[in-house]
Amino acid sequence: MNGNSSPGNAILLAIAITLAGWFIGGGFVRSRTADRFVTVKGVAERIVDADIGLWPLRLVATDNVLGNAQTKIEAQRTAVMAFLQKHGLESADTEIQGVEVNDVRANPYRGPGEMAGDRYIVNMLLMVRSDQPEKILAASQQVGELLSAGVVLSSGGGGGPFGGPTFVFSKLNDLKPEMIAEATSSARKAAEQFAKDSRSKIGGIRRASQGVFEIQPRDQAMGIMEGSQLHKTLRVVSTIDYYLTH
Repeated sequence: MNGNSSPGNAILLAIAITLAGWFIGGGFVRSRTADRFVTVKGVAERIVDADIGLWPLRLVATDNVLGNAQTKIEAQRTAVMAFLQKHGLESADTEIQGVEVNDVRANPYRGPGEMAGDRYIVNMLLMVRSDQPEKILAASQQVGELLSAGVVLSSGGGGGPFGGPTFVFSKLNDLKPEMIAEATSSARKAAEQFAKDSRSKIGGIRRASQGVFEIQPRDQAMGIMEGSQLHKTLRVVSTIDYYLTH
């Protein structure tokens, strides 16, 4: 020890080291405490009904004379309109979305068997749209009436062999605030239960993420598509991290 050292300086140095250790240790404890959190999920669900119904009807007519094929397709359209009106769907609910005429003989890749059939094929797409989807559902279940009236429905598209209806729920934004609040409340209850079981207390939110809203069929089973169901389940999951304190 040099001549400048003294017992007083040694005591001050010891106190300084002790205080530094206390501050470092206290900071470490606070840091570990801040890292204590629990991750919980909150769920909110609603059973909702579709408010829009869409039903694509694809008509087809064939003939060797183009004018005859066009006459046939127009007769089918008239039969469809009468059928829809019978089931409470007005003409304003239906629009022609496309007409396609195919000349089989103009196809350079046609097979020998195709020469024996009618030359012209006329396809017409009618889209039925209504804010009373239950009427579209009821009409679609009586599609046999169209077949009996001589309407030829082409396959392709939609939910069934003849383009079955699709049902849409468009009022999601009206329910979002309420359902997010419900999911958040559900998550907090789960966190409070965890804190109680671990003899802790819930602190502030460390991190929160809102899940994507999902629209699912009400009756979930293999092969059931949401769009083909009038009744649906609306679901959202929120994930929240809560700090835990003693």
